[in-house]
Amino acid sequence: MTAPHRAHRPVTVVSVSAPLRAQFFPGRIGERLATITDATLVDAHAALTAADLAPVLARAEVLVTSWGMPRLDAALLDRAPALRLVAHTGASVKPFVTPEMFARGIEVTQAGQGMARSVAEVALAFTLALLHRTHRFDHALRTDTSWERAEQAPPRHEILGCPIGVIGASRTGRAYLELVRVLGADVSVHDPTLTAADAARLGARLVGLDDLLTGSRVVALHAPTLPETRHLLGARELALMPDGAGLVNTARSWLVDEAALVAELTAGRLDAALDVFDDEPLPTGHPLRTLPNVLLTPHQAAGTVQGRRRQGEIVVDEIARHLAGQPLTHAVTPDLLTRTG
Repeated sequence: MTAPHRAHRPVTVVSVSAPLRAQFFPGRIGERLATITDATLVDAHAALTAADLAPVLARAEVLVTSWGMPRLDAALLDRAPALRLVAHTGASVKPFVTPEMFARGIEVTQAGQGMARSVAEVALAFTLALLHRTHRFDHALRTDTSWERAEQAPPRHEILGCPIGVIGASRTGRAYLELVRVLGADVSVHDPTLTAADAARLGARLVGLDDLLTGSRVVALHAPTLPETRHLLGARELALMPDGAGLVNTARSWLVDEAALVAELTAGRLDAALDVFDDEPLPTGHPLRTLPNVLLTPHQAAGTVQGRRRQGEIVVDEIARHLAGQPLTHAVTPDLLTRTG
């Protein structure tokens, strides 16, 4: 019995840091990974290089990846002749997946779906904070501001009936849209891949970008990183947002001209809640750190216990499907790679 069982356990390199492994593969998830694979653990880190990874790839059939992966180019793939599947614990594989992988018949999958609910909930929390100005009150009470001054804030609003604009009907965008709709928001969406009927099925109106910006009290970004979405919101677009409106970005800083946003925020015309930045870590002297109308988190919107477990479960499920010769549920194709962030 032992030999046939071993024959179905692919040599697998798990290039994930020890702290993240504990989050992705706790308990039964890790036990299942150990049961269906013959795993070698690599403590991945931000400075991981191809030279670090190459020695353990010689027999690898499956590679489990995380953030900080070196690009899997032809030279590195030559060191991994048996590689047949790359399973990413995160969402975007663009930093390290190359066309050469697809040319060699290597399948690619990712666990972005596991992050959608966590990020959507943070985007919802951001939305409620901006509507009720809780970030402004918190900032005032943590400084030497008097109680009377701290009480002052721009008009506050409930989410019930609130016009909210969603840019990008991604996995996270749809999860966010569902949450704000349940709370009674009046939702519009901008996404060039949707039809009006698609938007209606999501419970939203499909509108142009300018109309969304001018008509929304809160704008939430959930679009992918593509050449055409670079600085999708620049100075012109931000100027279209009404006075007192709020911007939520848990997606990518790529989508916003940060300098233009800082200018609007410094003027006090808009509020913002941000989880992503052009420079990460956000420099200690950055103006965003001191503005009272800005709520900041350090790119941690996806980091819930439940979300991390879902990501690990997706990876293990995908490996199991690969071993069984079944289609991957979360496969990344060359075409999909060009259309997603």
